Amino acid sequence: MRMHSFEEFWPYYLAQHQKSATRLTHFIGTGTALIAILLALLTFNAWYLLLALVMGYGFAWYGHLFIEQNRPATWRFPRYSLQADLLLFWIMLTRGFAFEDFSLPRNPLKGK
Repeated sequence: MRMHSFEEFWPYYLAQHQKSATRLTHFIGTGTALIAILLALLTFNAWYLLLALVMGYGFAWYGHLFIEQNRPATWRFPRYSLQADLLLFWIMLTRGFAFEDFSLPRNPLKGK
């Protein structure tokens, strides 16, 4: 499977995150990773960057392996996967933690 754009990847990403508990683990992982990155910048402590990786991927992969029971797309599509994780975090932050609207536009930031 090849993805040539984020717009092409986004529906695939949503299909891999159908259960609200999986999306919640991603939200927690992304949120704690962002906090750890902020702490790294504020304290000049690089250990927080390692913590960001462990927390971000740890929660997300737990959701895939034990809740959704599928494989994370991180290794095959690292850039799109990171973009989608950040977009999912933003959608959940602004629209609610358990959004179920899979009729979202292909790229919600552009409204298309």
